[in-house]
Amino acid sequence: MAPSVPRTRAAATLRMKQISLDNQDRTIRRLRAQLATERRGLAATKKELKETQVALEASHKVIAGLTEIGLSMSKKIEKMKVKKQIVRANHVECHQKFQARNHEAEDSIQAQHLLIEALVDEKDSLIQTIHGLQEANNAPAPFDGDWEEEPEEEPEEEEIEDIPLGEGEIDDE
Repeated sequence: MAPSVPRTRAAATLRMKQISLDNQDRTIRRLRAQLATERRGLAATKKELKETQVALEASHKVIAGLTEIGLSMSKKIEKMKVKKQIVRANHVECHQKFQARNHEAEDSIQAQHLLIEALVDEKDSLIQTIHGLQEANNAPAPFDGDWEEEPEEEPEEEEIEDIPLGEGEIDDE
């Protein structure tokens, strides 16, 4: 018996939706990998800022100590004040750059989360649609691995049976 055209179309539609889901799964995996990369980069940036902050704090302590010791040496004190201002300016600039990078990374992560959520919602919607189509067509689940499209069967030719010639007599031809 040949399958009906709507069932074949439904099977093709289900297969196309499965391919779409597979593509979305790959996209989600790729976006998750990008998200992990972004997080690693953000962690490295935070570590660099912490190291810079420790170095700057140490630098500030050295500057303060030299200022106390070198009160009589006004030129050196002025140089140290200039250096201190430069360090502070660099610190502020570095902090602002870090904050800008941090905000960009957070925005990127948030956008990726929204995209992943949208893809997951779309995937759920497609799965519900597939289940609805399966229920409507009384089709087996296409995701269980055993489901295959039914092969088209050729109609069998009816065999002509020999009719007995008379009671108890059968022709052996």
